[in-house]
Amino acid sequence: MSSPALSCRALVKRFDDVVAVDGLDLEVRRGECFGLLGPNGAGKTTTVEIFEGLQDATSGEVTVLGEHWGRNDLALRSRLGIQLQETKFGEKLKVREVLELFASFYPRGGAGAVQALAAVSLEEKAEAFVRTLSGGQKQRLSLAAALVGDPEVLFLDEPTTGLDPASRRQLWDVVEAFKARGRTVLLTTHYMEEAERLCERVAVVDHGKLLALGTPAELIASLGAEHIVELAIDGDLQEEELLALAGVERVGRAVGSEGADGRPTTVLRLTVREVHRSVPPLLALLAARGVTTQRLTTHHATLEDVFLHLAGRSLEEA
Repeated sequence: MSSPALSCRALVKRFDDVVAVDGLDLEVRRGECFGLLGPNGAGKTTTVEIFEGLQDATSGEVTVLGEHWGRNDLALRSRLGIQLQETKFGEKLKVREVLELFASFYPRGGAGAVQALAAVSLEEKAEAFVRTLSGGQKQRLSLAAALVGDPEVLFLDEPTTGLDPASRRQLWDVVEAFKARGRTVLLTTHYMEEAERLCERVAVVDHGKLLALGTPAELIASLGAEHIVELAIDGDLQEEELLALAGVERVGRAVGSEGADGRPTTVLRLTVREVHRSVPPLLALLAARGVTTQRLTTHHATLEDVFLHLAGRSLEEA
């Protein structure tokens, strides 16, 4: 069995009194897209930067393609492609010149500017100045710069933040084509749809700790049911009577915005097996208790729901 592409054991990173990464154990297999999911401040970027050799760990062991940083860093770095959260290119450079510059950093010129441009569908912008590119095109240029060295491992740190849906899906296509060549991707994101689309396995992290690890399907299945019923009500119901309803597996509760009478509403999140079996008795219970429903929605369970269950708050709240 081949060694993992990336691994860390008991990884800790401290910044003065702040513990950004707190005893993290991870292993990324060769040829997979592995996702680090969590809110801002969860320790995702710090973990990735330690793997990339941009930061030193406070303690713990880190291996990258079977190597340790500090031994043959130049050779190891040439095997990696890195897209940071934000990359600034010279505004007066042409797109082709940017990629030729990046290609010159690699022993044999990497995959070359032409191939990298083709990979991200920017061939028609080769002679355009960087300053004329849209936000989505600059993100694709950043990805091309990460691909130009024909890396074995590609690091993507929040690669689609701020992009419109069409640009986001264009980048997803590029990542999937890279994966299809048997290469490894480590992706950080807070977009659950992105993780479900691209990643074979995901790690849910918060406050520098690992909360859960598995395939997206496994993590969603860990909720015990496939659907979420969310409702905002004036009043409240006991957890025991909600769990007694047909198909209800789990009950979550939060305080919502103010209702029509100015009082805070109660937001209930029920994890259910079958919506059509659970909602009618739920509505009957509300009517019997004289509780007014302000809002009721249903959806298939997602990784967002997994995070909410594990962390006790949504990504937006986090």
